[in-house]
Amino acid sequence: MVKKIVLAAMLVAAVIGLAAGVSRAADTEAVGGEFLIADFNTGEKPNNIGGDFGAWSKDPTDFSQGCSEAFDSVNRHGSTGFSMKLDYSVDSKNPAYNGFWMFLQNFDASKYDNLALWVKGDGKLGYTTVFKVELKNASKQVGRYYVTSITDSWQDVVIPLKDFKGITDFSNLSEFVIVFEDRIASNKKGVIYLDDIRFTKNK
Repeated sequence: MVKKIVLAAMLVAAVIGLAAGVSRAADTEAVGGEFLIADFNTGEKPNNIGGDFGAWSKDPTDFSQGCSEAFDSVNRHGSTGFSMKLDYSVDSKNPAYNGFWMFLQNFDASKYDNLALWVKGDGKLGYTTVFKVELKNASKQVGRYYVTSITDSWQDVVIPLKDFKGITDFSNLSEFVIVFEDRIASNKKGVIYLDDIRFTKNK
């Protein structure tokens, strides 16, 4: 009898937790028809939908290239919380590329029109004005888009999903990736800040 009561209590708690998660997701989406994927405001993992994230490098044994991530409370979009600071280098005699990955938990973005994110470069440490954004889905399609004209001021980069070349199904997105490439980076070393990554609808 006691075991049945404990089991029932656990089931109720699970249902309440699930409902709370759905409620938070609905609240996130309700703001201007946007769905917030990551605002980094807790200063901790995971992102707003439960997905892990981190920096990656083509060759971790080549110390002349690489990327590291950190939460930043000074260079952030908005008055509170954190941004994501990406300190990268593709300044190597070897082929070099690296960046940042984030799991999207098979998110259904098919009812949205755009991927949007706030971006800025570091005016003191330098930055590339161009980098690649990738979206991957559960069917292993990879969509690619090059973001250009980055400055050292915050700007809202809005990328139409239809402009991602190589992906046709946005109903089960698995990963968001930033790529810094030696062949296109306007600065081989530098710092880029990201904030408020989200999917949006056209007005």
